Amino acid sequence: MDLYFIALIPHQILRAEIRTLKNEIFNNTGSRKALNSPAHITLQRPFRRNHEFESNLASCLKLFASQQNSFTISLVGFDCFEPRVIFVDVIKSKELFKLHTNLNLVLLDQLAFEQKELNVNIHPHMTIATRDLNKGKFYKVWPTYKNRRYHGEFTVKSIFLLKHNGTSWDILQEFLFEE
Repeated sequence: MDLYFIALIPHQILRAEIRTLKNEIFNNTGSRKALNSPAHITLQRPFRRNHEFESNLASCLKLFASQQNSFTISLVGFDCFEPRVIFVDVIKSKELFKLHTNLNLVLLDQLAFEQKELNVNIHPHMTIATRDLNKGKFYKVWPTYKNRRYHGEFTVKSIFLLKHNGTSWDILQEFLFEE
């Protein structure tokens, strides 16, 4: 069984900025888990499927994406899921939530996902430190980010399918929106 997830991924410049933040956390705390994936906003959390399922998944995501319209995502400041996760905060938008809801319908109706597999409610964010950040280091480093300013923006023009290679996440395929 292969491990996949579906996400929004920003352009290369913003990806590099987020990677710099992840490296900063790593250098200060040793927390490296967030470095195992590109900067992203998760639309569908990791799920396991047989390799044979991949082509059907890709076909459905390609059709779904072709029916979507581009929109802008804004990133402002930092937030956390205490006491282990630090992230760049995403400004919530109706377009983002609509995309997520519509994707869930495709996953349920066309790809036979079970309701319990879906991210029903999402809290959009871009993680820079995650589960391997212990509580002590979290409380030591969080004040550095709590009031720190950050702003980024990108146009969402596609969704991405990522696949775990046994060590980290690779971008398997990008599915472009209608322009």
